[in-house]
Amino acid sequence: MTPAQFHASLAATTPPALSPPLLALWKNAKGDWDGAHKCVDTSSETDAMWVHAFLHRAEGDLGNAAYWYARAGKPSATGPLGQEFEAILAALLGR
Repeated sequence: MTPAQFHASLAATTPPALSPPLLALWKNAKGDWDGAHKCVDTSSETDAMWVHAFLHRAEGDLGNAAYWYARAGKPSATGPLGQEFEAILAALLGR
């Protein structure tokens, strides 16, 4: 899947088959923060922890986000949320 295909899938009411971190991004993009959080909140996988950090940053809980960035081995993001979303999406889809 490409980022363009991912974005096109957002027009659907149900997600395509996606890994939990990508499903979390999909749900978040559809406005379902709680559903997105449930996709990654118990995972110890690095990608899931990275998305978990992004979600807490998006909700404004920067302390919790910093914890998850550290767990994911990523620096705390400070740029625009949309830019971070696209960077995470590209990284996850490039694997």
